[in-house]
Amino acid sequence: MAVTEDAPPADDPDLSAADVAWDIDPLLQDRSIDDLLDESDAIAAELAGVRGTVADLDAERLAGFMHRFAALQELLGRAGSWSSLRFAVDTLDEANGALLQKLQERATEISNQLIFFELEWAEVPDERVEELLADERLGFCDHWLHSARRYRPHLLTEPEEKVLSDKRVTGASAWSRLFSELSSAITVELPDGDGATTTVALEQGLSRLSHPDREVRRRAAEAVTAGLAPGLRTRAFVFNTLLADKATDDRLRRYDSWISSRNLSNEASDASVQALVEAVVSRYETARRWYRLKARILGIDRLADYDRMASVAESEKTIAWSHARELVLDAYASFSPTLAGVAGRFFDEGWIDAPVRPGKRPGAFCAYTVPSHHPYLFLNWTAKQHDALTLAHELGHGLHAYLAREQGVFHQTTPLTLAETASVFGETVTFGRLLAETDDADDRLSLLAQSVEGAIATVFRQVAMNRFEHAVHTERREVGELSVERFGELWAATQTDLLGDAVEVTEGYRTWWSYIPHFIGTPGYVYAYAYGQLLAMSVYRRYEERGAEFVEQYLGLLAAGGSRPPEELTRLVDCDLEDPSFWDAGLDLVDERVEQAEAAAVAAGRVPD
Repeated sequence: MAVTEDAPPADDPDLSAADVAWDIDPLLQDRSIDDLLDESDAIAAELAGVRGTVADLDAERLAGFMHRFAALQELLGRAGSWSSLRFAVDTLDEANGALLQKLQERATEISNQLIFFELEWAEVPDERVEELLADERLGFCDHWLHSARRYRPHLLTEPEEKVLSDKRVTGASAWSRLFSELSSAITVELPDGDGATTTVALEQGLSRLSHPDREVRRRAAEAVTAGLAPGLRTRAFVFNTLLADKATDDRLRRYDSWISSRNLSNEASDASVQALVEAVVSRYETARRWYRLKARILGIDRLADYDRMASVAESEKTIAWSHARELVLDAYASFSPTLAGVAGRFFDEGWIDAPVRPGKRPGAFCAYTVPSHHPYLFLNWTAKQHDALTLAHELGHGLHAYLAREQGVFHQTTPLTLAETASVFGETVTFGRLLAETDDADDRLSLLAQSVEGAIATVFRQVAMNRFEHAVHTERREVGELSVERFGELWAATQTDLLGDAVEVTEGYRTWWSYIPHFIGTPGYVYAYAYGQLLAMSVYRRYEERGAEFVEQYLGLLAAGGSRPPEELTRLVDCDLEDPSFWDAGLDLVDERVEQAEAAAVAAGRVPD
């Protein structure tokens, strides 16, 4: 990997990926948002003509209805994707926010015309449903129609469903947008060593926590805490409001717990998710073992929270965008030229937005958009080594979306529990290629450290955050509104449960829950990262065992999208989600990676044998 020991000038466009911006205008197909919405409205009005007759539809008429419904979803998907992507790169532009709100309001009005279909379809007798879905003309939507019926116990009457749908636009959706705007506006005043400070985005402040100099990390952590302080009570109020809003929805829909609706969406039982959480919690010592080793490598008695992502390299390295592109494409090509060919299009055809900019929302994601278009990748590139693995990760999502596009709008996407499979697999392939080509002991240790910390962040930290969510949702329902201090106490407690005596949780870290968007926009989501990481590691183990003959199986899994239940999809790569030992097998792989890191630390002379 081509890296530099000393960072190039900040205005180096290759270092900052300054010129890597997407072109989202083709989503609109030379039409306006209003045109797309008007056509969607017309299709919805047409489809509303079957109200009251869903139970009487034969396979041909139901297929015709679903094809028109797919056309409607494509139109709304194009308009919604364009608006949300435009907002994501500049949340400070009021016009972007206003357009997104307009889109959400119109889309809700349009979708409300068809609420009757889900309700009537849920009432069709099981025998009739099985007869209809056996018809090959419904193959393009059969799993979607089957899955829709799992919500039967939680559906309300049509007027009630419409009220909840209408209120969501000015309720949960609006609060989530407010949180995005508030968090995107957070800035950090980083000391520059000469007594002055430099104002940077939150992402850039957090990236400083990987610096090899502990004093730099400590000051960066203090600066992040200071940057989070303004507006902290407002963000806590937003969180409290959404906690209460979800409690109301869950009560009205008769869900047993705060996580049940997420599990149902993921096609996972409450019991299976609890088994995953318990398996990971029971292995928290794996994370602590790594952090104790890292303290020895860094020459520290005990890590503080701001030391966890510290580079174990002797100096901080940066990676230019062009080198990251070459690295990731080469890694994908080593696995499958087919994947590498598609991956190259993301770079060549303007499907990526990479640089950090004022007002750009934090984080990274892949937007699937619609099957008739192509996905987009959203990054905040800070030229750190881990950014290259983030690129490989998000590109995995993009390849999954692209290969599954033939499944159409109903079956392109998978439940969240499988959504991380391709991304983690792609990241692991990239890591494996890097490690195989790295002979220097110090460089091998650095790579292994990044891999271990990625697994810990994705498996153990996400489950610890799930425990935090469980605590705050439960307390909001049983006790009432949480104070800023109480949020901090529960955050610190659940983090300490994970870190044990291996890492000190500092006082300033107690507010760091307040910038994490998943808690706000997708409550209950985070355990899916652990699910996906462990599943992907097991899939990668199959690849290690079988080599080239496994490639077609894997590509088949990606191309299948969400056309089958998770248990059936994972059987395509010989994984059994119903095996009680499945999660332990994945966790064993994390243990093995820690053992490799321990051996590398000895080989590099960083700790005694």
